[in-house]
Amino acid sequence: MRLARALLKERDMRIASSWFIAACLLVGTSSVVVGAQVKYGVTVQTVKAAELAKAKTYVWTVTRPSFDKKVDALIVAAVDRELSTRGFMKLSSGPSDVTVTYSSVSRTDIDLKNAPKEGLPNESTVGTLTVDLTEPTKRELLFRVRVDTPIAKDTSALEPVINASVTAMFEKYPSPPKR
Repeated sequence: MRLARALLKERDMRIASSWFIAACLLVGTSSVVVGAQVKYGVTVQTVKAAELAKAKTYVWTVTRPSFDKKVDALIVAAVDRELSTRGFMKLSSGPSDVTVTYSSVSRTDIDLKNAPKEGLPNESTVGTLTVDLTEPTKRELLFRVRVDTPIAKDTSALEPVINASVTAMFEKYPSPPKR
């Protein structure tokens, strides 16, 4: 009986905390729309095609990499592969045409709209990856692309998701101008 009460209390606390977090987000963020469907996919935020057409070399600069070193290596390898496909040559250091960096975070989305009447609302883990290509001397952003995608909590299952996400991101990379 005590165990059943403890489990019910824990469930009620989780539900209450989920509602509290959702309320804080709604109050604290003017861009949140109640009942809006979360969009997953690729978003290009900045693109300067003319400047990118001239770029042939790049170096990495570190900003906010993944805490998991394996995930970091997978993201870097996927971005390197996509840049190589577009004719870029990676330099280990020194002057280059662009600097490349990425940021990654994960979050938990809670589906309150389709929540069961009894029990906890549906939760899903979502990964957000942003890749920036910047002109190194002026520090002008030339290309910023972002992807939001559901991910597994198990990091060993992330490699195909990372590869597919980075490929989808660079499908938005501008084509060279036609001559």
